[in-house]
Amino acid sequence: MTHATRVLGVDPGLTRCGVAVIEGSAGQKVSLLHVGVFRTDPGDSIEQRLISIERDMESLVDELEPDVVAVERVFSQHNVRTAMATAQAAAVALLVAARRGLPVAMHTPTEVKAAVTGNGRADKAQVTAMVTRVLRLDTPPKPADAADAAAIAICHAWRGAATQRLERARREMESQRSSGTSTQQAAAARR
Repeated sequence: MTHATRVLGVDPGLTRCGVAVIEGSAGQKVSLLHVGVFRTDPGDSIEQRLISIERDMESLVDELEPDVVAVERVFSQHNVRTAMATAQAAAVALLVAARRGLPVAMHTPTEVKAAVTGNGRADKAQVTAMVTRVLRLDTPPKPADAADAAAIAICHAWRGAATQRLERARREMESQRSSGTSTQQAAAARR
């Protein structure tokens, strides 16, 4: 039996930052521990808004003690201002995780949709419907940012361990290659 992992999923945003904490693993049922959004006032300065998200994120991490933080990877969007705000909110989640020594995973929207619905091109309604079903909820998480955060957490619980193993293997192979190259270079230099 696979050990359940507690995942904090983050759908970054400056006005509404979706967050969800789930517990589960690949091939196992997933349980919802928390879902919601951190809201900031668009009239406040950007630094005050980021501090507000940071405080809320720290409180949530301290209270629910996730094993890993999964954040939606920010894609370049047509609206640069929106992309920047999203990236700034994502950076807050990464910072909070790093301070606590928590591993971080980044998942693209397509990866999340594929993991949760089986279709990387699923629309928001399909993702929300599957999140509701997978978590055995009576009503869908609202707003959409909260449902998206739950989808990110589910994606990581189901795919994250395999993805992390592949990444670790890739790094080990690169390390061996560079170490092998260094050994070969040193041997050639001695000749």
